[in-house]
Amino acid sequence: MKKVAVILSGCGVFDGAEIYESVLTLLALAEAGAQVQCFAPNMAQHHVINHITGEEMPEQRNVLVEAARICRGNIQDLAALKAADFDAIILPGGFGAAKNLSDFAFEGDDCQVQSDVLAACQDFAKAGKAAGYICIAPAMLPKVYGPGVKGTLGNDASTADAFNAMGGEHQVRAVNEICVDEANKVVSTPAYMLAGSILEAKSGIDKLVHKVLALA
Repeated sequence: MKKVAVILSGCGVFDGAEIYESVLTLLALAEAGAQVQCFAPNMAQHHVINHITGEEMPEQRNVLVEAARICRGNIQDLAALKAADFDAIILPGGFGAAKNLSDFAFEGDDCQVQSDVLAACQDFAKAGKAAGYICIAPAMLPKVYGPGVKGTLGNDASTADAFNAMGGEHQVRAVNEICVDEANKVVSTPAYMLAGSILEAKSGIDKLVHKVLALA
């Protein structure tokens, strides 16, 4: 049984983890018989968005507390994650990956990855363990793996340019496709960078999960 760590970035597409992507990832892992543990950084999220109006709300929420909603409370502080305890790691998308796990949404190719996130992801990278990055999360790949890492953010020119400016090698992929960097054992898929429905998002996420488990 493969053991997989899943890093969440809150709860809700506009300010946290994309819920459909997160649940589809957890479902695919369960169907494949993997053992899963969710993690999230114990930190204030960048801001809170009203998901009906799209407007910022005058309150503050914690990324770990919000992410716990997705996995029914079965979640741990990301600071406790060690690659030695797992076979692979997967990061679903949502703006939380670009606002909480990193500041890519605001800084583009000048972005930084949150310290606990960077430490955990680089721990898996240095150990040569398999990883999956979904939707906007692959924007962090050049910061984690360094120059030459291959990944996909779909087909958006501006995000691809930012990925390449950070030293990555962006690959255009359709919503039902994955990008595999065999050298780094990293798999990525566009999901809701392109998906028009939950079924379209599922098509690529299922392939990503299966490939990550195969690499593990």
